[in-house]
Amino acid sequence: MTYTCITLASPVGELKLVANGSRLAAILWENDKPGRVRLGPMSEAPDNPLLQRTAQQLREYFAGTRQSFELELDFVGTDFQKKVWMALLTIPFGETRSYSQIATQIGNPSAVRAVGAANGRNPISIIAPCHRVIGASGKLTGFAGGLEAKQTLLSLESRTPRLPGF
Repeated sequence: MTYTCITLASPVGELKLVANGSRLAAILWENDKPGRVRLGPMSEAPDNPLLQRTAQQLREYFAGTRQSFELELDFVGTDFQKKVWMALLTIPFGETRSYSQIATQIGNPSAVRAVGAANGRNPISIIAPCHRVIGASGKLTGFAGGLEAKQTLLSLESRTPRLPGF
């Protein structure tokens, strides 16, 4: 399987947007650790409509005019990881959850560490908002994009006025 990709400059660094056909498979960080997200070979596809739509929605998010994304996602991972990543999609814009809350939400309250590990391997950062998961104490904890990027994303969401109907 060959994935297609484009890069996008953003306030949190250069992001690599990766598609698997008509589904978004990953958003990789500029300094992503090799192997954090396991994907096959990639080729540049600047005209890919899904990647262009993803880039546009991310630009709107960073500009403060978008609070949710309308994209088909292709999570590649274990069943447990996918359950965690789907739970991330339920965290409302501008809110946070603890790893413990996510573990309870997926029906496995003792799996806090496993939730943390799955969160760290989230292939579709920002859209599946792993940045909204924080430590039980309220402190920022590990993040694939770095804690500065996590703080930037949380700050962006706290400054963005709520759109009508939210």
